This record gives sequence, C-alpha cells and structure tokens, in this order.
Amino acid sequence: MDLDLVRGRRQPDQRTCGPSSLVAARILVDPTYRPADFARAAHDLHRTLTRPVAFGHQQLPWPRALGTPPWAAARAMTAFTGRTYRTRVLRWGDRARVLARLEAALAQDLPCPLYVGSTWLPRHVVLAAGSAPEGLTVFNPSSGAVVSLDRAALTGGRLGTTGRWTVPWFAVLPTVGTPAG
Repeated sequence: MDLDLVRGRRQPDQRTCGPSSLVAARILVDPTYRPADFARAAHDLHRTLTRPVAFGHQQLPWPRALGTPPWAAARAMTAFTGRTYRTRVLRWGDRARVLARLEAALAQDLPCPLYVGSTWLPRHVVLAAGSAPEGLTVFNPSSGAVVSLDRAALTGGRLGTTGRWTVPWFAVLPTVGTPAG
C-alpha cells in the first residue's frame, strides 16, 4: 500500500479519528477513491457510521460526540474491501494471536483500524497499513504521520507512538476465508 497517499492528511476535529482512519483505508484499497476534501469526506462518513443503518445493516445508533463505534468501523471496512471484518479485543487476552492475524491481513494489503486509549477507555483510532521490521506501519490521523508501532509494545499492551493513548483496545480485522456477501 502506498502510504504517501494518506501521509499528511489530518482528522478535521477531535471526534473524527475513526472516520479519518477509514477514509484513509478506502484511499489505500480503492484506486478510484480520491476525495477532493479529506475533512468533508471524514465528516460525511462519520454521519454514516453513527446512523441506525450503515452500509445496509442495522446497528445501534451512536452519538457522534463519542467517536466511532468499532462495529461500524468493521462494517465500513467490509464495504470498502469486500472482505468481512470483525472487531477483536486487544486490551485483554492473547494479543500475540491477534497481532499474527493483523500481520496476515497487512500481508494481503488489507488495512486494519486499531482502537487505542487510556487504561480505562478506548479514545483514538489509528490505521495499521503495513509491516515494518520491528512491527507495524500505522497512519495516525491526529498528526497525519505514518509511524512504526513496535511489535513487542503491542503484545506487551503499552504503545509509545500513538500519542497520549498508549493502551491497545481493539483491532478491526478481516475474517479468514470467504469474501463478504
């Protein structure tokens, strides 16, 4: 994936890290999608992600002030890639297993949103979009930067390159096998 296509693009406000990461994902997987206004595309997608029906499926409505629910991010990624995505917990459990699935998805050029936050709450969404020798390459919409995320830090549950949000909470990953349908 050509991360230069999204490098420098920033989320338009404090609530749109999720849709900004998802717009970036769509740019990376769909060569025909090049929004003229990244901020507007993020705001428009945010409205879609928080509606009672998103991408043809009913979902719990969600206040936009709280950001993007992980299940809506999974639906968006399913729509953008044609592969079924699901949310997997990183906060507790076998992070190494989830990381292996994440790296397998990236090897197939399938980007994956990651929810990070504080000890108590998920607060920010970044986009894993490639592999690096030490771990993952991640687009951070708060700065527009593409940074490396250390594999040991991720499996250890403490991140250092996602700003003040240092705890991994969720990964939105494609399921193994068949395309969405």
